[in-house]
Amino acid sequence: MALNSNLQIDGDRLWDALMEMAKIGPGVAGGNNRQTLTDEDGEGRKLFQSWAEAAGMTMGVDTMGNMFFRREGADLDALPVYVGSHLDTQPTGGKYDGVLGVLGALELVRTLNDLNIKTRHPIVVTNWTNEEGTRFAPAMLASGVFAGVHEEDWAKARLDAKGKSFGEELKRIGWEGEEPVGARKMKAFFELHIEQGPILEDEGLDIGVVTHGQGLYWLEVTLTGKESHTGSTPMPKRRNAGLGMARVTELVHEVAMDYQPNAVGAIGHVEVYPNSRNIIPGKCVFTVDIRSPSKETLDTMRERIEDGIDTIAEALDIDVSVDEVGHFDPVTFDEACVKAVRNAAERLGLSHTDIVSGAGHDACWINRVAPTAMVMCPCVDGLSHNEAEEITKEWAANGANVLLQAVVETAGVVE
Repeated sequence: MALNSNLQIDGDRLWDALMEMAKIGPGVAGGNNRQTLTDEDGEGRKLFQSWAEAAGMTMGVDTMGNMFFRREGADLDALPVYVGSHLDTQPTGGKYDGVLGVLGALELVRTLNDLNIKTRHPIVVTNWTNEEGTRFAPAMLASGVFAGVHEEDWAKARLDAKGKSFGEELKRIGWEGEEPVGARKMKAFFELHIEQGPILEDEGLDIGVVTHGQGLYWLEVTLTGKESHTGSTPMPKRRNAGLGMARVTELVHEVAMDYQPNAVGAIGHVEVYPNSRNIIPGKCVFTVDIRSPSKETLDTMRERIEDGIDTIAEALDIDVSVDEVGHFDPVTFDEACVKAVRNAAERLGLSHTDIVSGAGHDACWINRVAPTAMVMCPCVDGLSHNEAEEITKEWAANGANVLLQAVVETAGVVE
């Protein structure tokens, strides 16, 4: 069977599934709060399980709670093609981040069933645990264990803000499987995701063919000065940690601007002590997030920022410490898998462009152990990690159609 533009998913069925899943863990402003290993996450998993099993797939769950649903291929010895993303959300997340990739993969299988198409390689639809990292840091935790980036015991010991561990909560909601993490071998892995940026919509393009993923550093900076009265402390005698943080904020922006077009940088989480209106801050703790698809650029940015922080601290007579709290190198996705995505977009007559993912995804870790690629579709105003996150039914269908065609091309069709 030659692949052509007639092989397409049921866009209405995919959209209905997205809207049905969104009923679980509703947010307060139209989005979702289905954080990992909460009761809502457990409920979403059960709904996904019921749909996948109704589509004739068999379930496997590993000891990190990763869910795998297998559709058999004609060659029982052939390595499976994996496809999926994540069902967990931010506390104020949207209805599509991650979920589109899981339910798009499910719709892919439903379509193959409808058309009675048999692939040579099995297809496995996947839900990775704790991609967001909002409750248990770091992000992409379970796929990281799968890829050998993290030790499982370390991952299960991660604590949330209430002191509950990942391992305890995984057991509590009933989704700790028995299968060893990382034991599965893959022919390839594909992930569909909303762009989480404005490029595709701004340029009026249907599909992003993801060639690279940005590497990142998360640096936690602690500036320690001296708390003193805002009214009675002479300006020359102040040891103002807040002023230091302001200057570091400007520094990070300037450094990122020097490495355009793909480098980015910003200050994220901020804590100011004692955070009183008439006390000069004596301590500031904040995170620096820098990203680039070039390792050389990323390392240079970090070096410049750390040197600049030292200079700022010395000028203001404040103490400084910088700790790395997150890092991964830039990702180059598999050439053959990327070509399959590009072929699919062209076969379907969809406008497309090569794109660099600015966010981390499970695919970034899985790329270490299997050939991997990503498909992206636009999102309104590039907005994500926000309850106002929105896409159109057409964008969702286009992305899922490219996913379908790329997976089928890779898995092979039995005549």
